[in-house]
Amino acid sequence: MKLQKILNNFQKLHPKEIDLSLDRILNLCEKLGNPQDKIKAISVVGTNGKNSTINAIFSILKEANFNCNVYTSPHILKINERFIFDNKELNNDKLADLFEKVENINDNEPITFFEILTASYFYKAAEYPENINLIEAGLFHRFDATNILKENLASVTSSISRDHLDWLKKDEQTIEKIVFEKTSKLLNSNIIVAKQSNKETMDCIKKTISQNPSNKLFFNDDFSYSVSENDFFYYEDKLGGLKLPMPNVLGQFQLENVSTAIATLRTLDLGIKDEYLKKGITKISSLARLQEIKSGKLKKLVKNNKLIVDGSHNEDGARVLNEYLQSLGCNKHVIISMMANKEHEKYISFFKNVSSITTIDLKTQPNSISGKDLKKKFKSIPNVQYQPSIEQAIKSINLKEGDLLLITGSLYGAAEVLSLN
Repeated sequence: MKLQKILNNFQKLHPKEIDLSLDRILNLCEKLGNPQDKIKAISVVGTNGKNSTINAIFSILKEANFNCNVYTSPHILKINERFIFDNKELNNDKLADLFEKVENINDNEPITFFEILTASYFYKAAEYPENINLIEAGLFHRFDATNILKENLASVTSSISRDHLDWLKKDEQTIEKIVFEKTSKLLNSNIIVAKQSNKETMDCIKKTISQNPSNKLFFNDDFSYSVSENDFFYYEDKLGGLKLPMPNVLGQFQLENVSTAIATLRTLDLGIKDEYLKKGITKISSLARLQEIKSGKLKKLVKNNKLIVDGSHNEDGARVLNEYLQSLGCNKHVIISMMANKEHEKYISFFKNVSSITTIDLKTQPNSISGKDLKKKFKSIPNVQYQPSIEQAIKSINLKEGDLLLITGSLYGAAEVLSLN
């Protein structure tokens, strides 16, 4: 297959998966005619909620008849998910043609996989100068390949927490350093900062960007939301309040992402009518972000019980996921698989009040922790078992009518669920 062959070649261009520097992508983009200078973009940085915030913005913009290009990472099922132009995923043939052009121009120069993908996105995006680009930062931001824009419409900062610590020195594995890496180089435009998990993180962000002359909006200070008992979503900022229908997302933290999306679009004053906001937030589509599985092979195994998949994999992700679980008046069962480089003990510490936990192997990923080794880390939590696979795990759980089953711990694990289904 042409596309897969090119992707295999891309992965051989640099000995490291990640090598934090902007030099290589700047050199390639110069050969491509600096396409990143020809686009209008909303950039989203952070740890958790980046993809969900982009999906909410995208849904509203589509409803308001805007044409968008979208660049996100990682993909869940196929790489085409990362490359949306004119509101549609690029198909295999067009994506292969795009990569082939960029590959030829790069001429075997060393460059990481993510960098050449990002350069390819910019190259294609420049063909649509009037479109709004929604760009998700990769690892951190300061030396991330997406951080070569000279200007943008807005920089959105989603929730920031501890993750990818293996890319930082031991003495730099602090929230202050992570905030610095993610926010110190935000462009001078509009900065919208989402709700953070604690005051310390929000104060750290405010301090880090204090010298940035951008127009700044902070959750609670400048925009907020509430939910009524009648299932209405109330959004409020300095422009006034909006009474909106409940977004089609699960979990309080997803409502935080929706409020950040609305704040961003109202700040940009794109002329989006309230009716488009109302419709857009009820049509949000997110893969592996508290996604309910309503049909397919695995759904048949759980019968009439609710099946949820979520790709959260860090401490803050587990915290908000547990908040969602505790808001439900039913028995909860959790299946977990994780990568080896994550903070396992901190992640799993949030799942104490569930009916059962099953650890499984993530066989598609050589850098994952085995289910047996993961089970050993649940020292203080009862009702933990190990099963080799997702299907065996589901079959081993004594589900009663009205129970909920959550599969979580890794985006790779979420991808396996969706591919099985």
